[in-house]
Amino acid sequence: MSARNVISGQVSNELPPLPEPVIAHAGELQRREFLKGVGGLLLAFTFEMGARGKAAAAAAGSTNTSITSYLAVGSDEAITVYVGGGEMGQGIYSGLAQGVAEDLFVDWAKVKVQPLPAALSWVTGGSSGIMRRLQTMRAAGATARQMLVNAAAQTWGVPATGLVTAKGTVTNPATKAVLTYAQLAPLAATLPVPASVTLVPNNAFQVIGKNVPRQDIPAKTNGSAVYGIDVQVPGMVFAVVKHCPTLGGTLASVPTTPVGALGVIPLYDLSGKNINAVAVVASNTWAAKSAAENLQVRWTLPATASTLSSTNFATQAQSLLSGAAPYTVEQSGNAAAMYASAPVKLDLQYNLPYLAHACMEVLNCTVRITASTCEIWAPTQAPALVQQTGATMSGLPAAAVTVYPTLMGGGLGRKIEQDYVSQAVQTAKAIGKPVKLTWPREEDMAHDFYRPMALSRIQIGLDDKTGKVLSWSNRVVAPSLSIQRGRTLGATGDGIAVEGAASRPYNFLSRLVEYVPHPSPVPVGYWRSVGNSINIFAVESAIDEAALAAKMDPLQFRRNLLVNDARTLAVLNAAASAAGWGSALPAGHARGIAVSNAFGSIVAQVAEISAPTAGSITVHKVACAIDCGYAINPGSVEAQMQGGIFHGLSAAMWGQVTFKSGVASARNFSNYRMLRMKEAPQITVQIVNTNSPLGGIGEPGVPPIAPAVANAYAALTGVRLRNLPFFPGATMSEG
Repeated sequence: MSARNVISGQVSNELPPLPEPVIAHAGELQRREFLKGVGGLLLAFTFEMGARGKAAAAAAGSTNTSITSYLAVGSDEAITVYVGGGEMGQGIYSGLAQGVAEDLFVDWAKVKVQPLPAALSWVTGGSSGIMRRLQTMRAAGATARQMLVNAAAQTWGVPATGLVTAKGTVTNPATKAVLTYAQLAPLAATLPVPASVTLVPNNAFQVIGKNVPRQDIPAKTNGSAVYGIDVQVPGMVFAVVKHCPTLGGTLASVPTTPVGALGVIPLYDLSGKNINAVAVVASNTWAAKSAAENLQVRWTLPATASTLSSTNFATQAQSLLSGAAPYTVEQSGNAAAMYASAPVKLDLQYNLPYLAHACMEVLNCTVRITASTCEIWAPTQAPALVQQTGATMSGLPAAAVTVYPTLMGGGLGRKIEQDYVSQAVQTAKAIGKPVKLTWPREEDMAHDFYRPMALSRIQIGLDDKTGKVLSWSNRVVAPSLSIQRGRTLGATGDGIAVEGAASRPYNFLSRLVEYVPHPSPVPVGYWRSVGNSINIFAVESAIDEAALAAKMDPLQFRRNLLVNDARTLAVLNAAASAAGWGSALPAGHARGIAVSNAFGSIVAQVAEISAPTAGSITVHKVACAIDCGYAINPGSVEAQMQGGIFHGLSAAMWGQVTFKSGVASARNFSNYRMLRMKEAPQITVQIVNTNSPLGGIGEPGVPPIAPAVANAYAALTGVRLRNLPFFPGATMSEG
């Protein structure tokens, strides 16, 4: 089912709640009513959930794969766009509303955005929020506009074709008569819905492609924005979670409630079989946190606890690399034979660690339960999954569970998970009062669904005369998100694990990409850019090493390999041009380049670095170029590239979570080093608009920065950095 072709119209007498979605056939509006209560016009439009959203929904037991959004033309001249995705700083609220405003012909100042109820929401992830849904939103705007024009034509008794729409009004050029959308909306809602509409051509955009003010920024800057951590419910108490510190550990006995606390609640994990944590409840969060810190808990540790170490995980990965039967992900030609006969052979390994999400807003959730209802306030990327979790843990039907999604102080994939929601519902049910449950920072980092560790071996066969890549073999060993979530892998293994390793645009004469699942028990999850952040580091580092072996400039080497991909080549050249590739640099400086294709977008980055002291790296500048098809809001694109570079740079330089006897090393920002403001490089962003299909922007800025810096470091020092992070064990007291 095509997203852009599916529109269904329907109207409710009041908002909220909104009516159940109607799934229509392509181009058909099946059902509509009048929005009598507010004298306006309400359209609902549905589209299919993306593959990653379906996977997340399936993991939570949901079979609902259709999602709905709404557009309302109110009697007060306001245009309200109801969005079912979470806003965590990526700009989805404004980007989708821009699509409606463009084809509805209204002033941006009259547009506002509201979140949809949980049952009508979608999983926010995979950088898909705008790229998968913009056309549907535009079609809804165009449909509403045509219905308003038809209403004006009926009112004046003239043909609709001669009327003009602009700035929320319809004008009759012959008589100069003007009616506003608000005046026309009640009549428009009674008229037939157009079977098809024409969208504004790209060369006539008035709102799309412009740096319109973001809908979410004012509240975030004046302090009125409500994050999950801000939620207050009358009569609520406060809980802090305390997990067994060891992977696989369970509660041996329920501790006595300490003085000053209201209770200690045993908490089941998501399997519903093991109690692996307790919630300490008190009259405020500080009291609960203090009581939890001092609480003596007896845990039953797994017999294998002493073997659960990063050293053992790495040894196992090395063994799997050479000894396990891999999944064949991608194959063309006979890479093994061509490698064996190649004049120049490279055999390279790259190691990447587990990473925590480290969202600025720690996990939290507020729940109020009665005998017949359950209300949940959560900073979540998946409101519908929260509703299901609430139903499961409360024992109530899903219809009795109401979810209020809040803004998120960072999501990065962590807030798709349901563990913190489950714990909050369990606690509220047990204590019999509304509860806000909070994870202390130490619990947040030590009990994450981490980005997987990985080991990648790349073998390259080169022609020493032409520099052509005769063979390319890449075997990836990494834990599988899919296996951990109970799914069975298909013939080509886990597609997420090899994102960035497979489907590379380079012209290799033969290629083989393989995957081996690592059975590590460390929980893994979606982390900003997911597999791409792992594999692009290995691939783009190896390309650079091949260029060096071929005695060629790394940029020219890549250009030669991109003869069949004009888009990627154009982005690569744009970044190189912005960086002044080949121009003179200050003494002690060097540049490195890398490019990635992820989430439908192409991003190239050039990092200029120096190493002012032995073993250090200072990143001075990053020139970034992106082709995301068309920049809906250029300012948001630039901001997402900047944020992705900062995020990826922190991870590349210092990010890692290690394990010893099943206990995570990461505890707080004190030992999980992040980029400081004074360390932030100067970033320039070139947007290459190609009018290609829309790509995502939230995640593609992350993957290229680590290899770009590693490549620059190799150019500067001759030392190749093949292991991430570059500076393991760094703390915030350094630098």
